[in-house]
Amino acid sequence: MKKIFNFFTVLGLLTLAGCNSDDFLDQESPDQLDSSTFWRNKSDAEAGLSATYALLEGSVDEYAFTEVKWPVEAYREDICKLGSDALNYQNWVELADFTYTNGNSQFTSYWTLNYRGISNANQVITKVGQMPSSAITDLDRNQIIAEAQFLRAYYHLKLILNWDKIKIRNKYITDQSQIDAPLSERTEAWDFIISELKAAAQVLPATQSAEKAGRATSGAANSYLGFAYLTRAYEETAQKQTYLTESLAAFDKVQGYELVKDYVSMFNGTNKNSKESIFELQFSENTSNGAFYRTALHFWMAASELGGWDEILPTDMLMNEFKKEGKIASTGNYDSRLYSNIFFKDPYFNDPANPRIFGQTYDDKFGTTDKPVFRKYLPPTQEQMDTEFLGMNVPLMRYSNVLLMKAEALNELQRSPEAIPFINEVRARADMPNMVGASYDAVKAQIEHERIIEFPLENFRFYDLRRWGKTKSALDAVGRTNFDPAKNNFYPVPLTEIQNN
Repeated sequence: MKKIFNFFTVLGLLTLAGCNSDDFLDQESPDQLDSSTFWRNKSDAEAGLSATYALLEGSVDEYAFTEVKWPVEAYREDICKLGSDALNYQNWVELADFTYTNGNSQFTSYWTLNYRGISNANQVITKVGQMPSSAITDLDRNQIIAEAQFLRAYYHLKLILNWDKIKIRNKYITDQSQIDAPLSERTEAWDFIISELKAAAQVLPATQSAEKAGRATSGAANSYLGFAYLTRAYEETAQKQTYLTESLAAFDKVQGYELVKDYVSMFNGTNKNSKESIFELQFSENTSNGAFYRTALHFWMAASELGGWDEILPTDMLMNEFKKEGKIASTGNYDSRLYSNIFFKDPYFNDPANPRIFGQTYDDKFGTTDKPVFRKYLPPTQEQMDTEFLGMNVPLMRYSNVLLMKAEALNELQRSPEAIPFINEVRARADMPNMVGASYDAVKAQIEHERIIEFPLENFRFYDLRRWGKTKSALDAVGRTNFDPAKNNFYPVPLTEIQNN
């Protein structure tokens, strides 16, 4: 995929470089592909689509993937804090203490990578749409275009979640004069994202074949459509009920998924593309023919005591939230999600008869230190932990998220009793009893609690806080009083983008 992506990027650059070539001899090389001759058959169309998937979450670069995505998305959350090594990177520290300017390199890269994904999607939509029936069947053409539309919506969604205003890029650019564009109003951006997801959902299949694992489905399109409507409902309060109703309609179409009992298996490489996974970022250990689809994510996530780089740690707030209900799980322990997400000083991790941290106990690894550290995205063995690059997948949208968002929409529509079964379904997987209470306030509080402990390091927390109007109060509560919602609820448009336009 990386080779395809690099080739595809060159095609795009050649297209722009060659659009004002009146001063040069107009000749075509019969053995040189460019953007006008590349799109010959279904195989070429699939290669172009692969290049569009390659930009997901910046995963095209094994280091930028972690060093851009998590600092930009997670360091501003109240459930995460910087590890010791992260303090060596000023551009990361700025993100955590909210002293960044529009020149910050990390969110500049985030902006750029998403727009590169959009550019690739635009080229696929345009070029595949122009391919004759002799080159590709209507069925194949429509599905490839639908997947590209989903990806174009996804990249725009990532941008609108992080910037107040963005540029809508819905055309394949072939001339330098088309590059300049104004920032769009949020309502216009939401309209575009929603229309793209709706169009994709109508065409995409409910499931993909094994060789297409990880590619978009109607379930993925409807999940993100529901998420878009839910987010928009809080932003445009005059239409809140309408958007909440639309979000429910989208979530209702997400069928055929179920929760995985072994929560940790979805994040340690042992249960890829599980029955709970709706959209998942694909990596592989396969290195044949020079392939490289691996990352150093495990090193980035792991504490130094586990052989990692010590870049990110759970906060006391997160630990307290996990423990707040006490040891009431059917296992006799705390909520089982605590043990799946975090290694901490507890009899569960200190049982010499069953050492659960890479074959050792917590005290073996940490001595007398009481230092909770993240377990999520770490492999199951020390041998794998010591391997430079691994091919563990990263779930981006899980069925548990759909269940809790559906519960939230129902509660906001004053249909609280209907929301409770979805909450309890998520709790049951964690060995927890049914929630207590049935009022709007009780259900809202329970949803907020469940979302904190269900999705650590999946980076939904800041979007949740902003949706609920709680960014300032939540960050103040953990001592991060430098947060100013007027300045920090969204990132500033990168300086490079301003200079380029």
